[in-house]
Amino acid sequence: MMQAPQGSFVALVTPMLPDGTLDYDSLKSLIDWHVASGTNGIVAVGTTGESSTVNVPEHLKIIEKTIKYVDGRIPVIAGTGANSTQEAIELTQTAANLGADFALIVTPYYNKPTQEGLYQHYLKIADEVSIPQILYNVPSRTACDLLPETVMHLCEHENIIGIKEAVADESRLTELLQISQSLSHQKSFSILSGDDPTFSGFMAAGGDGVISVAANIVPSEISEICSLHLSSKSNEAIIINQKLSQLYELLFVESNPIPVKWMLEQMNKIKSGIRLPLVPLSSEHHQEIIKELKLLNLL
Repeated sequence: MMQAPQGSFVALVTPMLPDGTLDYDSLKSLIDWHVASGTNGIVAVGTTGESSTVNVPEHLKIIEKTIKYVDGRIPVIAGTGANSTQEAIELTQTAANLGADFALIVTPYYNKPTQEGLYQHYLKIADEVSIPQILYNVPSRTACDLLPETVMHLCEHENIIGIKEAVADESRLTELLQISQSLSHQKSFSILSGDDPTFSGFMAAGGDGVISVAANIVPSEISEICSLHLSSKSNEAIIINQKLSQLYELLFVESNPIPVKWMLEQMNKIKSGIRLPLVPLSSEHHQEIIKELKLLNLL
């Protein structure tokens, strides 16, 4: 089995032309830039990749193209969650067949399963598909919270190798780290942050890495912060991280991925396409973002 993930994983945007058509040329150049910048892995079609507005054939095509363009240079984590367990199984199985290294499986959204329902959902996917799987908990988007006690039961499954936790709460991290340590005799279980503003503190406290929106904009900096934390040089990591605090804030002035796509467009990395119901960044934020990008020498 592939080593459990550590470091900086970019929650990659899905580039689109102004009419919303998928832009695979830009996808390829983004991936090459990330590999050159030291990003440790690519997350394809997560929240930031607009998984909720691409259809199933497009979703699978983005995963397929990402795997092709990465060409084995770094791991690919495919977003394969759904609020139907059967659909999640089908997406995860196809991603495995296409050659993804890991699957990132968000908690079922909208239908609000109980903890028992979440347990059975993840267990069924892990039983049916043999690809290393990362649980993904983001209650602010899904209206359901995967609690540490449920994670504790799930992580005993050989195919479940980590969690992306987007609840920015120290006690939550402490509980997850205890679960990870209790497993260390049988396997490594990665605890990845899903929250850019707090990920550096999360890693200083023992987290393994981040699935990052900011890495779309400053890939080498996020990668460096991660590697410093993993080398027990947290003081140096914190200094770099502080310089990015305003960027983290600006990335979430409107729903992700609206700001990050607008920033990448200003940086000439992608075209302006984004799909309804998301719309381009409102003009009131343009000036402040331009100012910050210039301050970070990105324009």
